[in-house]
Amino acid sequence: MKILIIGEGAREHAISKKLAKSDRVDKIFIAPGNGGTSRENKCVNIPVTDFYELRDFAESEGVGITIVGPEVPLMEGIVDIFHEKGLKIIGPDRKSSLLEGSKAFSKEFMKKYGIKTAAYETFTDFDKALQYVKGHEYPLVIKADGLAQGKGVEIPFTYEDARRILESFMLEGKFKDAGKTVVIEEFITGKEASIISIFDGKSIHPFISAMDHKKIGEGETGLNTGGMGSLCPNPYYSEAVEKDFNENILARTLQGLVAENLIFTGIIFFGVIMNEKGAYLLEYNLRFGDPETQSLMEHLDSDLLTIFEKALDGTLAEGDISFKDGKTLCVVLAAKGYPETYVKNVEVSDLEDEGVSFYLYSSDYRDGKFISKGGRFLSVVAHGKGDEVFDKVYGNIRKIENENVCYRRDIGRV
Repeated sequence: MKILIIGEGAREHAISKKLAKSDRVDKIFIAPGNGGTSRENKCVNIPVTDFYELRDFAESEGVGITIVGPEVPLMEGIVDIFHEKGLKIIGPDRKSSLLEGSKAFSKEFMKKYGIKTAAYETFTDFDKALQYVKGHEYPLVIKADGLAQGKGVEIPFTYEDARRILESFMLEGKFKDAGKTVVIEEFITGKEASIISIFDGKSIHPFISAMDHKKIGEGETGLNTGGMGSLCPNPYYSEAVEKDFNENILARTLQGLVAENLIFTGIIFFGVIMNEKGAYLLEYNLRFGDPETQSLMEHLDSDLLTIFEKALDGTLAEGDISFKDGKTLCVVLAAKGYPETYVKNVEVSDLEDEGVSFYLYSSDYRDGKFISKGGRFLSVVAHGKGDEVFDKVYGNIRKIENENVCYRRDIGRV
């Protein structure tokens, strides 16, 4: 079989490497891919980003399955375009993608189907939003309604903070149109979990739980990022929390998807917060998360191609997805200064696999070196038992770090 993967990040690199291990996969095209995918077995980067060209390419090459990595192509209807030609693709159609593409839409969906989530209000008028936060207890959560590259959530602790955030979102256009509408939620304390699952149109099947680290600073401090590391399984995701999640979030989500005819084959990423009252849903994403995917692919014992095939056939059953024992750690390396103004074109010499996996973000490969094209540029991942995963990952990072690199030293520890 030939596979097409759309995206250029470490997430897509991890998916491609996992699929390449299948004896039934002959070739994997990655559009546009990165310096890391260009070096992987069975993988070929293709410099195509136009949706119709990608569809025609998939049709002419006889691609069996297409997997969409980033959220933007999903929101812009790439799945609908592929379906016009009867091509198999993993991801939601444009209608279903609103569950991720609009915070207001998703919160209304949660409310309608009794899904446990924080109390909220939605605003399109700046003055009304300002009036609301003026009389509210703090902290609060303010979310840009649309896509904001994982950075559209702020937690103000004072009215002055809230006003500044609302001005930047709604008046100054920090996230362009994505911030013109805002969702303001109650603040719920607890530990977060990423529950990535696959929906076969009839049932939802979770992968193993993961813990993501969004902040740039150690101890979960500083600015939000696209993600600085992950650990699976999540050590705080207990059996009691899992039971609450399955009954009050997953089952009711499935009920709502069927009732609203939001039927697709693809990923549902549940962003959850956990405390003594159980699990609360923070948000939906409808694609694999980054950096959680890097950990999950390393931890996955089942054949990923088989999982995708059964999902597309609507025949996924309990037990079809199995994982290794132990734990898997992923630490992200970024350019110094990220997520603000950061060093450009960070170079890392050719990487040797010494009990770890390396997954590149947007990058080139030239003359034996990987050269970054963005803020985050490398995920270092290892599977093992106990603390050996920390030794493996951080031991390898110390061999390749330089003055242009930043990373957190407490991933999986907090």
